[in-house]
Amino acid sequence: MTKKDITQVRRVAEISWNATYEGIIPLEVQNNFLKEAYNSRNLKKRLKRTTVFVAETDDQVVGFANYSNVSEDGIVILGAIYIYPEYQGMGIGSAFLSVGVEQLNNVKEIRLNVEKNNLIGMRFYEAKGFEFVKEYEEDFGGHILHTIEMKLDVKESLKI
Repeated sequence: MTKKDITQVRRVAEISWNATYEGIIPLEVQNNFLKEAYNSRNLKKRLKRTTVFVAETDDQVVGFANYSNVSEDGIVILGAIYIYPEYQGMGIGSAFLSVGVEQLNNVKEIRLNVEKNNLIGMRFYEAKGFEFVKEYEEDFGGHILHTIEMKLDVKESLKI
């Protein structure tokens, strides 16, 4: 991602969040989160402090993935994979996982959190070999989320 991609990344976040979490997270809670987490200021911070990959079609961003820095013990946090709904199922999410492992140094394990009722996300991560770590509830802007923490041992996984 570059600074010129920020507006498009924000739009991907909004569209994919609203589609993914419809009926799971109230729209007002989603919009409050998106307004804060994906405003220009915070996306510029992500650009400086983390790694954000984008997928483009015809010079338009259609998806993005956000990785933390890799820890000393080789753990990286996958904070987001968001793809326009009409581009899901085309291998973009798989490519984001592969690129993360290839381009980030010394990744041994990928960790992530996914909402339990996000069935598309859960199925995708399970199909890629991610394993359940724990489930917990968290207050998300006044709405209780049922969060599943998952991990992938990169060395043992051939599914990426």
